[in-house]
Amino acid sequence: MTIEIKISKKPVEYNKAVNFLEKRLAEVVNKKSSELIWLLEHPSTYTAGKGYKINEIINNKINIIKTNRGGKITWHGPGQIICYFVIDLNKRNRDIRKFISLIENVIIQTLTDYKIKSFADRKNIGIWVKKNKVTNKVAALGLRIKKWIVYHGFSLNVKNDLKPYSNIIPCGIRDKGVTNLKQIKINSYKDLRKKIIYNLKMNLEI
Repeated sequence: MTIEIKISKKPVEYNKAVNFLEKRLAEVVNKKSSELIWLLEHPSTYTAGKGYKINEIINNKINIIKTNRGGKITWHGPGQIICYFVIDLNKRNRDIRKFISLIENVIIQTLTDYKIKSFADRKNIGIWVKKNKVTNKVAALGLRIKKWIVYHGFSLNVKNDLKPYSNIIPCGIRDKGVTNLKQIKINSYKDLRKKIIYNLKMNLEI
């Protein structure tokens, strides 16, 4: 299967990225373009998915972009890798639960490459790490599906500022925190994008 791999070196504004995804989605639906894996960063941006609640905003002065992905409210910004995709599940047994597990496994495998132990949680979607009995989220997922084509994607905290999360209840989860890879383990992570793409290819069998 042919999947375009796209890596943006400069930050991409959130709305521009979503418009690009929507356009590619329509092209994939009409069989006019290939599937897509796209790695990028966003400027500092708060986004709210379909499931967010107003009381999950702590600081009412922040600007929030409402979006059509699943999930709740989160923050994106420099030092965080965004992995977007447009993947046709018509070619992959139309199983969204299996696909979510696949993406979770990709992130877990990638972190294992850096000797970081992480795990998925069925009650709280995302990828988590536990240290000194404290559980923190290191990667967030937010997906949308149309005609069995899944798009949007996940964010992985690498060396981003964690202070912006204090303005919200990240992903609506009040009893757990947020971390990044730099806090978990000192490393350059310079090959992280390559490892994500490699593990995606292996799991998608392309």
